[in-house]
Amino acid sequence: MNVTSLHELGLISTLRENPGMTATQLAGTVGSTPDAIEQLLLLPVKEGLVAYDADSGGYSLDGLAEVPEADLQRVFTLMNMIKVVMLRQVFYLTESVQTGSLVGLKELYGFDGNLYEAVAEHKDLRESWATLMNNVTAHIDPWFFDNVDIPSGARVLDLAGNTGLGAILTYRSKTSPGLRVTTFDLPEKEQESLENFRAHGVEEHCSFIGGDVFDSVPRGFDVVLIKHFLDMFDKAEVFKILKGVNRSLEVGGQVNILVPVYPEDPRESGAVDIDFFPAFFLGCTMGQGGPQKMSTYRSWLEECGFEVTQTVAQDPARLLPGTFVVHGILSAMKVA
Repeated sequence: MNVTSLHELGLISTLRENPGMTATQLAGTVGSTPDAIEQLLLLPVKEGLVAYDADSGGYSLDGLAEVPEADLQRVFTLMNMIKVVMLRQVFYLTESVQTGSLVGLKELYGFDGNLYEAVAEHKDLRESWATLMNNVTAHIDPWFFDNVDIPSGARVLDLAGNTGLGAILTYRSKTSPGLRVTTFDLPEKEQESLENFRAHGVEEHCSFIGGDVFDSVPRGFDVVLIKHFLDMFDKAEVFKILKGVNRSLEVGGQVNILVPVYPEDPRESGAVDIDFFPAFFLGCTMGQGGPQKMSTYRSWLEECGFEVTQTVAQDPARLLPGTFVVHGILSAMKVA
C-alpha cells in the first residue's frame, strides 16, 4: 500500500520528470503535508526504490528509474487488484475458510456468491479485476496456442468460454479449412458472444451453446479447451468437469488445459504463486479452489480416463516483467 500510494499520488511520475524535489515541493503537487510525504518515502528509500540526498533534502528515483513504464503499469495493475479485490476481503479469510463461502463479499457488499458473479454488479470490483485478467490473457493465450495442436478442420469446444473471445482467438490462432469453434457457457452469455463473433467477422466459424458444465458437456467435438477455469474448484468439482468432458468425447478426442501451476517443491524460492493464490481463491474469489502441482493435474486426468500426451510449464525466470503467475499446459487424449 505504501508503494501503491506513491503511484496513486503521482509521486513516481513527478520524480521521474523532476528529480531532486524536496518533501515540501512534492507535498505541494498532491495537496499533502511535507511531514506525510517524508514518512511515505522512508520505505521506498530503505528498499532502494527512491534515493534521498541529505544535503539538498531532495528525492529522486533510484531502482524505479530503471523500470520501463510498461513494466511499472503491469505491476500497479496487479497491486490495484490486490488493493480493491483482496485487502478488505482477506480480513475475513478465517471465516471464509470455515464456511467455504466468501464472507468478505457478504459483509462488504451484501453479495452472496463468488467474485465472478459479483463483478457483474459492482463496478469497482469489475474494473480492477477485469483489467488485470485482460492483461494476463493477452500475455498467456498466445503462449498457449503456440504449444497446443488443433488438427486442421477440427470441431473445437471452448469450455466455460464466457463471451466468446477465447473462441475468436482460437479461430484466429489456428485457422484451417473447416475449423469451427464453439463457446460453451451459461445461456445468458449467448447474446454478447454472438455480438462479439459478428464484430470480429468470425460468425461463420464460431458459435455458442448454452448450458452448465456441471450438468453435461455437449458432444460432437474433436477438441475441448479448458482455460482459466479448473483452478477455481476443489478436487471433487474438477473431477466432475473432467469426467463430463471425457463422456462427451469419442475415443481419441483431445483436451487441452491451461491452468496456473504450483512448483513440485513449494519451498522453492521462486514459488510466488503460493504467496498469492491460497488467500485469493479461498478468501476473495470462490471460497474454494486454487492451483495444483502439474503432477497432481496429470494424475487427476488419468483417473478421469485420459492419457496425458504433453505437459508444458512456463519458466519462472522468463516471465514477462510485472507478472508472477506460472501457467502450465496439459494435453491429453481420451482412451478406451
